[in-house]
Amino acid sequence: MIKDIVMVIKKDKRAKISVIILISLVLLSIFAFLSPYDPNGININDRLQEPSLKHLFGTDDMGRDYLTRALYGGRVSLSVGFCSMIISCVIGTLVGTISGYFGGWIDSFIMRSLDILMCIPSFFIILILNIYFKPGLRTIIIIISLFSWMNIARIVRSETLSIKERDYVICAESQGIREYRIITKHIIPNIMNTVIVASTINVAGAIITESSLSFLGLGVQAPTSSWGSMLQNAQSQMMDRPTLAIFPGLLILITVLSFNMLGDRLRENISM
Repeated sequence: MIKDIVMVIKKDKRAKISVIILISLVLLSIFAFLSPYDPNGININDRLQEPSLKHLFGTDDMGRDYLTRALYGGRVSLSVGFCSMIISCVIGTLVGTISGYFGGWIDSFIMRSLDILMCIPSFFIILILNIYFKPGLRTIIIIISLFSWMNIARIVRSETLSIKERDYVICAESQGIREYRIITKHIIPNIMNTVIVASTINVAGAIITESSLSFLGLGVQAPTSSWGSMLQNAQSQMMDRPTLAIFPGLLILITVLSFNMLGDRLRENISM
């Protein structure tokens, strides 16, 4: 399982580059506190400065160091991506294995419910829910998680249908082992490769959704920054300082592209 993924990353150049980029972004965000600048410190005298050795990304309209705000914004965007991915993977894995293993009316009910849920334009529902709930990081994570587990559930269900017909599962059933132990000991461990591959795509989707919400002013609230909120704040200065939009936009692009590329390489090189 995990060994297969590690081997793919070691052998595949594009997967390795994606992992290096993602680890670098995570480490830069974690150690953002090493920056000598306060991400929320206002200094009107330094407002809208061009990128320089003193301020590598320049400063925003309030004189705040833009690189520091981008690093702290990375904490928010990456936290939303990873936390949403973990929650959605847990829900999707449980629902998918239960549906695939028990079959019958349980499988039919769950799958038809998923079909209905997946027909609903989730982003608009997320927008509506985010308006009614208190804006904040926790709210964004919960809302995104509740609408991003369905694809994982369908993938896991198809894998479960295959695995439950294998000899070791049939042998366990013939010995009278309880269903929950078969699911947790035999089925879930053998679909983890599939779940991990699906989760990489899920992280990218969560980051895009968070950035979109923050861009619309429905994400994290000021003065906290995320890459999406930085794009929103850059709108009024686009003509004078296009770099205010370019830098967070590039960070979103690089992060999402790296996750998608990693997911594609794992999917192509790992036998599900």
